[in-house]
Amino acid sequence: MNIEKKLDQIMKEIPQNVTLVAVTKHRSIEEIQRVVDYGIKDLGENRVQELLDKYDKIKGDIRWHLIGHLQTNKVKYIIDKVDLIHSVDSVKLAKEINTQAKKHGRIMRVLIQVNVSMEDSKFGIEVEEVESFLQQISHESNISVVGFMTMAPFTENIEETRHIFRKMHEIYDKIKDNQDAFKNVNIETLSMGMTNDYPIAIEEGSNLVRIGRGIFV
Repeated sequence: MNIEKKLDQIMKEIPQNVTLVAVTKHRSIEEIQRVVDYGIKDLGENRVQELLDKYDKIKGDIRWHLIGHLQTNKVKYIIDKVDLIHSVDSVKLAKEINTQAKKHGRIMRVLIQVNVSMEDSKFGIEVEEVESFLQQISHESNISVVGFMTMAPFTENIEETRHIFRKMHEIYDKIKDNQDAFKNVNIETLSMGMTNDYPIAIEEGSNLVRIGRGIFV
């Protein structure tokens, strides 16, 4: 099945209110251009260098997402190129994003990465830290926290995956309902679900899914 047919299938499966971010990690310029030409405008990259290599080569009205772990010393290279950073997981990183955004005269939209599954192999803050973390970074006036991102464990246990996504959605709803208690917080995006588990993520409230292999492989 080619890229366009796979996209046809995915777009039939996801509701209109769910954003599809096509993950372009290790994909060729030609493959990515086909996705953009199809009509997908949201592209996600895991690594800063890959994003920089592709940024000027893909033609179209594109919104770039940085979805992988972001090192503080790399922020300055992508701050004027991305629409949304999915992986804020430390106060130090948030402060650097704020500093670089201020230099460019922009408000940088970010998601807080939460390690709901508490796996050592995953980045993200702990569930119990979410509110205190938001308080710590709320005075950074050049970032806007617009939501949360999490990843489920690599498991075939559907109920375990569902539990992780449901817990994240509960946190999302709690903060969204009380967002006036925090400065620079405008909750609207819940980034959950990848190729293997996006249907479950959508059932549990995700409104942004990150799909790579499901499109390209």
